[in-house]
Amino acid sequence: MRHRKSGRILGRTSSHRTAMYNNMVTSLLLHGRIETTEPKAKELRGYADATIWWGISVQPFIAKGDKATPEERAKVIHARRQAARTVKTKDALARLFGEIGAHFQTRKGGYTRMLKTRTRKGDAAKMAFVELVGLNGQG
Repeated sequence: MRHRKSGRILGRTSSHRTAMYNNMVTSLLLHGRIETTEPKAKELRGYADATIWWGISVQPFIAKGDKATPEERAKVIHARRQAARTVKTKDALARLFGEIGAHFQTRKGGYTRMLKTRTRKGDAAKMAFVELVGLNGQG
């Protein structure tokens, strides 16, 4: 029985899984939408939402700019470092704390959506898009 066993294994070691999800979150933040298999997409949503939360949590301090107190600046630095554990490029990190964090500032969760698309021809795997909700002119 699988009681008290969370997460999908996906036939990978834990380090491979972690690296794969980190790369997928980075691509999602850069491009706004990625296509992957359904099980990966379902698992990715949690990782992406948790990472996006770091960008949202410090938006009031980022908006203050130079008027932020040293404690508020420390919180911004901490949030950037925590997000940098997952996000692997500077461009994606800048977009997370700039455009994406500001976009989702009033939203309480559900930053990503999964759209089932097709069956892959080679191995008949069910495919799905994972996209950021409401970004880039999408609903």
